[in-house]
Amino acid sequence: MSRYSADEIEAKWQEAWDKAGIFRATRSADKPKYYVLEMFPYPSGRIHMGHVRNYTMGDVIARYKLSTGHNVLHPMGWDAFGMPAENAAMASGGHPKDWTYGNIATMKDQMKPLGLSIDWSREFATCDPEYYGQQQALFLDFLEQDLVYRKNAVVNWDPVDMTVLANEQVIDGKGWRSGAAVERRELTQWFFKISDMAGELLDALDGLENWPAKVRLMQENWIGKSRGLEFSFDRTDGEDPITVYTTRPDTLLGASFVGISPDHPIAKALEADNPELAAFVAECRKGGTTEEAIETGEKLGYDTGITVKHPLDPTWELPVWIANFILMDYGTGAIFACPAHDQRDLDFCRKYGLPVVDTFYDIDDPKPVENEAFVPPKTEKVKWINHFAGLDEATGQEAIDATIAYAEENGWGKGVTNYRLRDWGLSRQRYWGCPIPVVHCGDCGVVPEKKENLPIALPYDEGGKPIDFSIPGNPLDRHPTWRDCACPSCGKPATRETDTMDTFVDSSWYFARFTAPRAETPTVMEDAAYWMNVDQYIGGIEHAILHLLYSRFFARAMHICGHLPESAIEPFDALFTQGMVTHAIYQTPGANGRPVYHYPEDVELKDGKVVTKDGTEVEVIPSAKMSKSKNNVVDPVSIINAFGADTARWFVLSDSPPERDVEWTAAGAEAAFKHLSRVYRIASDIADSDTGPQADDNDLLREMHKTIHDVTGGVESFGFNAAIAKLYAFTNALAKSKAGAVAKKQAAKALAQLMAPMTPHLAEEVWSMLGGDGLVANAPWPVADEKMLIDDTVTLPVQVNGKRRAEISVPKDMDKAEVEKIALSVEAVQRALDGATPKKVIVVPGRIVNVVI
Repeated sequence: MSRYSADEIEAKWQEAWDKAGIFRATRSADKPKYYVLEMFPYPSGRIHMGHVRNYTMGDVIARYKLSTGHNVLHPMGWDAFGMPAENAAMASGGHPKDWTYGNIATMKDQMKPLGLSIDWSREFATCDPEYYGQQQALFLDFLEQDLVYRKNAVVNWDPVDMTVLANEQVIDGKGWRSGAAVERRELTQWFFKISDMAGELLDALDGLENWPAKVRLMQENWIGKSRGLEFSFDRTDGEDPITVYTTRPDTLLGASFVGISPDHPIAKALEADNPELAAFVAECRKGGTTEEAIETGEKLGYDTGITVKHPLDPTWELPVWIANFILMDYGTGAIFACPAHDQRDLDFCRKYGLPVVDTFYDIDDPKPVENEAFVPPKTEKVKWINHFAGLDEATGQEAIDATIAYAEENGWGKGVTNYRLRDWGLSRQRYWGCPIPVVHCGDCGVVPEKKENLPIALPYDEGGKPIDFSIPGNPLDRHPTWRDCACPSCGKPATRETDTMDTFVDSSWYFARFTAPRAETPTVMEDAAYWMNVDQYIGGIEHAILHLLYSRFFARAMHICGHLPESAIEPFDALFTQGMVTHAIYQTPGANGRPVYHYPEDVELKDGKVVTKDGTEVEVIPSAKMSKSKNNVVDPVSIINAFGADTARWFVLSDSPPERDVEWTAAGAEAAFKHLSRVYRIASDIADSDTGPQADDNDLLREMHKTIHDVTGGVESFGFNAAIAKLYAFTNALAKSKAGAVAKKQAAKALAQLMAPMTPHLAEEVWSMLGGDGLVANAPWPVADEKMLIDDTVTLPVQVNGKRRAEISVPKDMDKAEVEKIALSVEAVQRALDGATPKKVIVVPGRIVNVVI
């Protein structure tokens, strides 16, 4: 018997799969299709264990569906544009293109040994001109359909990377890459009209039954539907009134001031003649525009000197303040503040000495607000104070509805439904991104590029010289041979748009491109209609909101433009969000109180303690997210070299439910390898066996059918760890079985088929040595015989005076008297009786036998 040699086995079967071309996807009318897709990776340069887990999960599903007769599409690509490549070029003096394609080649070489059932013929990177040229064509189609527009907007500006950041790219008020404090800046930007679809995107969430509930809730909260009141405050100076939008109009009698955004037209008009106010507004614009930055930052205000009249009492005047926590792009950019029932407003009013007026009290504890705002749930009843709509005791929601009705009846306001979701700003001031295909002409204005001129490719160099990425700013702005062009409309000198697209654009339609990756149009309708939707999408929870929301918008926009069928406007039928792979952190005290982190291979267990090579005891922090900065990363390549890909695949699937984190341990990897070695050894012994039929044949085959049933259910429900637990148990049963060679070979071949999605290389080897026909990857999935799932016998424990002495297996329908005879005949029971006559024997059918002496 040969030894289990993972490297030889895995190389052999990967070559066989490639030669047979079994993973190439082509349209076929005689098979049901199945499209499985993992969120594609950014080419950072090395794969990590999170990649291994994510892609192995997808591979299990893809291989299982292939064996159940489906025509499977399982593609791979690279999310390749973005700032990291430019940062690397700045640091190394190289070029983003070279860095990116070099990383893609490295990561592909690292992924191939995993034996993934990927159709590599469909591979592309989003930085391929063939891909982003079609993205530019989509942009032009969206522009024609009025789905994209250009306007001035206040944005998050990173002063170091010198680019606009999306809200999710601002962490604690700082740029996610540079760490620089983010500022507000007004720029002319391109926007997708996602807000026009806010209601549709929200309502359609109810139909995504195969998405995690937490993801749907996160999207629902992000879209943020609210019903409120829009009305105006007349200014006492006779100028145009100030229109506000509020979701709590019921608190109008508690108004303390009217607040406007630093970017409100009134603020802009005032700053032109007021240096002090201009300085204040400039200070406000240094803060970010994210909710987090606004809520956690210091609340700043400036009294404009303007006053307005309360709509319910013209003699009641309110001051108008500029406040740094009011955003121009939500509602009208103006609010009224009710500090008694909003903590942010209360903090502001206490800081600036503004009045605090209660509009309702707690029914059981009526007392004025002091330093903590009274903000009960909208469903809780409160005691109202002289409410203008005649309310006494009512919930907040009842009061909101009554107030809106009162305002509409009396003609001073109207009910409005608003969404928190803002239009998607896609402009980025950087080089390494998809160029926006428009031209700016002095005579014609903004002119779309002609489709026959696409792709508008990024320039590799600058006048024959390498682009200098060490100079701050966008290199496209200073690249005359690329920037300067002829107007597509009139032919006169013009300039290209030098902003490039947000990388979320690249990842918002790649799933559709995989259906026809070499097409000269964004999609081919016949291919899209056949392969879409993605039947199973797999990725991290960190993409629960924007990537998935933007993809849903893009699918709708592509349908409007004729690139996707209506059935694909919700592109992902089922979504699974997997947990992370974690590893313990090993640290020792270092200089200045900072810990020194040690790689897993640099520590060892000695005398019950974890120590470094020189014997220093190490503090162990278990189950931490893998991080290069903490040195607690595990290199998949080294794991594959040491144990094989199947061991890595088996471990990441077996140790934890897939939606939870899994902690990688050396002991766990070694245990997985030992088990796979055992499977190989058992199969090898069975292959050499030639015993005839035995009495235990039926018991083994019954266990085989139970395992087929349970593993099938586990794979279909993403219960991979549960399925593997059943395979462990069946392996033990096979090893202990006294069945004959024919039954054992049948059971071992079934084991190979059931393990094939998880450990495809070992499964092929076992299948081959047992005489399986062709490749196990092509073999039909085994089907459990329902009759074999029914147990004809039952195992009963036998107790003597309450102490368990033995167990017996008897037919389920055996008479109680016969069960009693068998129980009393067991040697262990006889010893316990020691010649005594039982006083009583109680047989509980299907449960237990109790002997009393």
